[in-house]
Amino acid sequence: MAALLTAGGPCSPAEARARLTQDEQLTIDVFKKNTPSVVYIENLALRRDQFTLDLMEKVPQGAGSGTIWDTDGHVVTNAHVIAGASDLQVSLMGDEEYPASVVGVDRDKDVAVLQLKMPEDIDKKKRLHPVTLGTSADLQVGQRVYAIGNPYGLDHTLTTGVISGTGREINSGNTGRPIENVIQTDAAINPGNSGGPLLDTGGDLIGINTAIYSPSGANSGVGFAVPVDIIRSSVNQIIQFGKVLRPILGISFAPDQSVEQLQQGIQGILVLDARDGSPARLAGVHGTRRDQSGRLVLGDIISAFNGKKVKTGTDLYRELDRCTIGDDVDLEILRGSEKVHLKVTLGSSS
Repeated sequence: MAALLTAGGPCSPAEARARLTQDEQLTIDVFKKNTPSVVYIENLALRRDQFTLDLMEKVPQGAGSGTIWDTDGHVVTNAHVIAGASDLQVSLMGDEEYPASVVGVDRDKDVAVLQLKMPEDIDKKKRLHPVTLGTSADLQVGQRVYAIGNPYGLDHTLTTGVISGTGREINSGNTGRPIENVIQTDAAINPGNSGGPLLDTGGDLIGINTAIYSPSGANSGVGFAVPVDIIRSSVNQIIQFGKVLRPILGISFAPDQSVEQLQQGIQGILVLDARDGSPARLAGVHGTRRDQSGRLVLGDIISAFNGKKVKTGTDLYRELDRCTIGDDVDLEILRGSEKVHLKVTLGSSS
């Protein structure tokens, strides 16, 4: 190996390492420890012949990064990374490629869990290197963070920065439902890094990189990661049940601001339908309907949930996310000129 050149002549690799600052060495250590935990995911789709309409070969339609969760072969990534895939191909460090199947998806939180299809003669415990899970409960603004990804299969990349904000809220690009307590960072997160880990200085996972807030989609210094405490809850449910179970009322409601447009001065959520057998229907919530003359009769307007005012669908989802299946909640309902309180026992999204 050629010697490293300095102003005073060549130096050995050991001497070069000795000149690293403590901060630089920490960054290198975090990168080396965690690169085996980061994979490249290729989203494949079947291409159809435009003349015969026969299905032809599989072609790439998207890509992203992923994080090895355990030695059973589970990989965690973003739901949008695998959207519309007919097949998935996962590349580990060392260019080993394996197909993967989807175990389940939490589109509300932009989380997906994959299962690697590895030959039985491979020792997964030796070959797979799961990320070390940290916590997102006590993060501080200004704390140093590291984002690792495998964008476009160009080997692993590292970007560094700080936590720019905590407790942020963004809407899922899949369902529009709010994701609370999101981590904001100035560490560069490019589209190909989606699904990769956000790490603290100990190399522990504190979030999964998910989004860049800019009109063009290019990095603009404002990146977001779903906190690991939310990720852990979703992943555990997906591995156990194949899906995430959330509490529901069982209603459909009108777009935001519809109530104010229909009834000036009133704010709340207009119920369009309370589905048969749903918690809301069983509690007596009325949906919007037409009378015998064909005139529109507005349904109930939900104005408060457990004593907290709700004006938009985001407000309602936020309160539901703080509940569990089977909870009894109090709905304040405006029904015409009457204010009604109904007790609803929340059901399951299944």
